[in-house]
Amino acid sequence: MRICLIASSRHPVRQPFAGGLEAMTHTLARGLAARGHEVALFAAPGSDPDLPVEHLAHRPFAPSEISLGDVNAPSRAWMADHHAYLSLMMQLARDGARRFDVVHNNSLHHLPVAMASMVPVPVLTSLHTPPLPWLESAVALDPDGSRFTAVSRVMARAWAHVVTSRPVLNGIDVRAWTPGEGGGPAVWFGRMVPEKAPHDAIDACRLAGVPLVLAGPVSDPGYYAAEVAPRLGPYAVHVGHLDHAALDRLLGRASVAVATPAWDEPYGLVGPEAMACGTPLAAYARGALPELVDDEVGALAEPGDVASLAEAVLVAATRDRAATRRHAELDCSLDRMLDEYEECYAELLEGDRVA
Repeated sequence: MRICLIASSRHPVRQPFAGGLEAMTHTLARGLAARGHEVALFAAPGSDPDLPVEHLAHRPFAPSEISLGDVNAPSRAWMADHHAYLSLMMQLARDGARRFDVVHNNSLHHLPVAMASMVPVPVLTSLHTPPLPWLESAVALDPDGSRFTAVSRVMARAWAHVVTSRPVLNGIDVRAWTPGEGGGPAVWFGRMVPEKAPHDAIDACRLAGVPLVLAGPVSDPGYYAAEVAPRLGPYAVHVGHLDHAALDRLLGRASVAVATPAWDEPYGLVGPEAMACGTPLAAYARGALPELVDDEVGALAEPGDVASLAEAVLVAATRDRAATRRHAELDCSLDRMLDEYEECYAELLEGDRVA
């Protein structure tokens, strides 16, 4: 098939990834191309040149000082996003049928949904986030312009008041993650932001008597300075934002991975990536994590309860690493995700509903 993938205009799709959305988009583009599909990925400048990338907003737009002087003028960043997606959707409306068989929207912007009916080929939108007001508005105005999947069952339920969506859980290339022997410190990895609550991981591991290594970008310097940095010391160290190879090595040595979402995270690649290294997961039972983790491969804790999480860290570390790796291979794999998306594309081309 000839597939158009729409990504974020804010962050390049490249390592080290800004977040799970960029990592998933990178994996999806590579996987579809490896299966012989003709893929065009519309993504932010600076994305991985090894991908079939076409830059969003290839004709940059700078609003005039007069227009920005309006009391209700949006920010330059908002205008850049708006221009990027408006430009792309107008381009697809003009010549989408000449280039593509299907469009798969993985952005969080409202315009690919609002303008889907203008595109002469089927559009599939994956819901990567809980409902956002501008996305709800776009769906409400044209609920049949796009078909919808959700990256977890919890996201499908979150959107059920607006639209019906088919759960297609994210997948990872398990072959890119190396099973390790474990036995080392616990690991927490992700963006250093309040909604991911790495400070809870530090407190829980200290309570459990387990040393912790944290990895990830400092996306919220104020939060990091107030809540994370004061907790660092001999038993909790932050090693920065790691590329894939370094993170793979770190996870392979870890005795347990820790996930501490302070919100209902739509999916979370932390669990599958850790489990692909054979590393069991101790996590708050929030968002999609209960869909990914069972008693064979980890342990779940009461959300926000540090003492419960400390107990989960100790329990998860006893899980069998080979069984944990098998779980990732069977339930969290790229091949499973690609199979399901190919099925969605085929149904769209046949004129059937995906959900």
